[in-house]
Amino acid sequence: MQPDVSRTTSAPPMSAALRSVAAAARRRAARAGDAEVDTGHLLHSVLESDPEALAAAAPQQRQAARLMGYLVQRSIGFGRDWRATAESRPPVRAANDRPGAVGRLFPSAARPRWSCAAAAALERVADRPVGLPVGLSLLAALAAEPGCRAAQILRSAGIDPAQVQARCAVVPQSA
Repeated sequence: MQPDVSRTTSAPPMSAALRSVAAAARRRAARAGDAEVDTGHLLHSVLESDPEALAAAAPQQRQAARLMGYLVQRSIGFGRDWRATAESRPPVRAANDRPGAVGRLFPSAARPRWSCAAAAALERVADRPVGLPVGLSLLAALAAEPGCRAAQILRSAGIDPAQVQARCAVVPQSA
């Protein structure tokens, strides 16, 4: 799903928790020298910061260890060649070049740009009803897009993104 780059209405403000996850994802991409913050960076950040999201993604300890190990390998450059393809094809204006929640979050052009899929996931979570947990909402949004990097990472770790979505819907939610 491509975000609507023509959107001119003001997006709802991002919560502090969502800003924190997004900032961590952007730092992770910058440290790796990636030109784009993709859904894999967001997945890594949300799982690292939210134990409830990690439990929903990987309910068994061995699954969690495998998934987090896989994400760490990716972040330090081992494993699959993730840089060979960009997540946002065809190229579109970066989310930080347009109005909306993500654009207000990181206005600097010197930082990595948001992939289309990552920007769309952040905007879906920013638009969520008040009271829904950020971590589970973001995890569900990432797992909902079957072609995104986060869903690809989940599948590579032996985790079905559809099951992750279902677990996000039934996990006891504490706002």
